[in-house]
Amino acid sequence: MTLHTPLRRMAAVGLAAALSLLLSACLVTPGKFLATLDLRKDGTFTYTYKGEIFVLGLSELMKAGAKADEPFVEHTCFNDDTGAERPCTKDEIAQQKEEWEADRKSAAERRQKELETAKAMLGGLDPSDPRAAEELASRLRRQAGFNAVTYKGNGIYEVDFRVAGRLDHDFAFPTIEKMAQVVPFFVLNRRTDGSVRFDSPALNGEMNGAAPFGSLGAMIAAEGGKGGEEMPNLPQPDGKFILTTDGTILANNTDEGPKADPAGKRLEWTISPREKAGPMALIGLGK
Repeated sequence: MTLHTPLRRMAAVGLAAALSLLLSACLVTPGKFLATLDLRKDGTFTYTYKGEIFVLGLSELMKAGAKADEPFVEHTCFNDDTGAERPCTKDEIAQQKEEWEADRKSAAERRQKELETAKAMLGGLDPSDPRAAEELASRLRRQAGFNAVTYKGNGIYEVDFRVAGRLDHDFAFPTIEKMAQVVPFFVLNRRTDGSVRFDSPALNGEMNGAAPFGSLGAMIAAEGGKGGEEMPNLPQPDGKFILTTDGTILANNTDEGPKADPAGKRLEWTISPREKAGPMALIGLGK
């Protein structure tokens, strides 16, 4: 006998693998934003970020995988000799249903494990709990620098962040209480020679939020639209970063290089999913 092997099952396996990878990838990415850094050669700085922070809605992503409540659907059977479609026998239908039951049980067990992993990475928040989104917003509002935090739905937070101080230590944004897995959008590392390296880990290469999301989209598209799998609307990085300084710009990866500015010199980066390298600069400060 010849049974039709549904593309949907193969896609579900691939999608499950991608979801597992996402559990260890960027849980937090930028959406639309404007960020600025003013760095003085005496070591003082002011950093601002106004715009969207997207917290990966793992409960929504898990819905994109095999659904435990979907009814059994009989698959097509074919004639071994001619390849023509034919009615399935009772034994073939029973075998299909047995495989469907096994797949459904396996999917439910996998989703439960993914949920527990997600809770651990989200600092104890249960992504399947409707109250989790506002609880995370409350955490952010408690942190210094977050002047305003509004949850817009679908994992998107609108934030107004500002912090100023002296850069006698490293600085990273964002950090979220109880969430150690967050990959910072932007980082300042102070070197022993007095220079400061500015980098953007969450926007570099494979860490770019577009990379893992794009892979998921490709897997769902490869499924050919069968099974009704839908990917949630995942925001992509879309913003601008402006760095001003009266220090010495030793290196940078902007397209146009430094420009004159009332504050000294200015570097600008336009950030989008098409960019494979995030902003980078090395600034020499006074000793």
